[in-house]
Amino acid sequence: MIINIENLNFIYNIGTPFEKKALDDISISIEEGDFVGLIGQTGSGKSTLVQHLNGLIKPTSGKITIDGIDITNPDTKMKEIRKKVGLVFQYPEHQLFEETIYKDIAFGPKNLGLTEEEIELRVREAMELVGLDYETLKDRSPFEISGGQKRRVAIAGVIAMKPKVLILDEPTAGLDPKGRDDILDEIKKLYERENITIILVSHSMEDIARLANSILVMHNGKVIMHDKTREIFKSADLLEDIGLDIPQVTKLMKEFKKRGHQVKEDCLTIEEAKEELIKYLRGTKNA
Repeated sequence: MIINIENLNFIYNIGTPFEKKALDDISISIEEGDFVGLIGQTGSGKSTLVQHLNGLIKPTSGKITIDGIDITNPDTKMKEIRKKVGLVFQYPEHQLFEETIYKDIAFGPKNLGLTEEEIELRVREAMELVGLDYETLKDRSPFEISGGQKRRVAIAGVIAMKPKVLILDEPTAGLDPKGRDDILDEIKKLYERENITIILVSHSMEDIARLANSILVMHNGKVIMHDKTREIFKSADLLEDIGLDIPQVTKLMKEFKKRGHQVKEDCLTIEEAKEELIKYLRGTKNA
């Protein structure tokens, strides 16, 4: 188990008129190597939860164990935890600050005390993993490239730390459709190539359905569901009750079946639905 959370609570502004319970008695476990989608309405506690996982926020009560280390223990060195858990915020390109792309990506590894040779190797590998050409871009300013490339540079800066857990908080926010698809493709390739656990926070049910193996559903500071992706999207009524949706293609197949057509209604992607509809049409033709 790479992440284990027990009875986690967090209260903002304790003792003031603005006191608010943001996380309410959360207990979950995440397996090493899983790709987890984290969904919920704005204000449900998603960002607050993930910021607990590398110690940016300290819990009001409860216990968080990362790779066997209790990060709520006052004696735990958070620098060690942040080597294990990389967090990419929304609009991470706003945090770029160095004069070259190389220096920006190298910032984290340099702070780990690595040699120049090790730092260069990590920068090369990280750029390759996010689809950036090292020789062409390493000496360019991070402020003179496209929005999608800036996003990749920011993600590469986290990957260069070689975390065991990568948390992506709305990584495609603000990107155009092509930039969004490119980033998601690189995230998928990264997961397939590296021995890494990924937590993806997203409002897009299509993105979650396409990438995640399992899903955590949050509502009012609680985790109300945690299951395999296909099982979560079978609970369409419950998701709709808390203001969420299911992928459009899943909705289409459910409606198609409701009208009397014998098809699988739990298709999660266009590819799955296409295969199912071809199978259905061939069956009706041969009937």
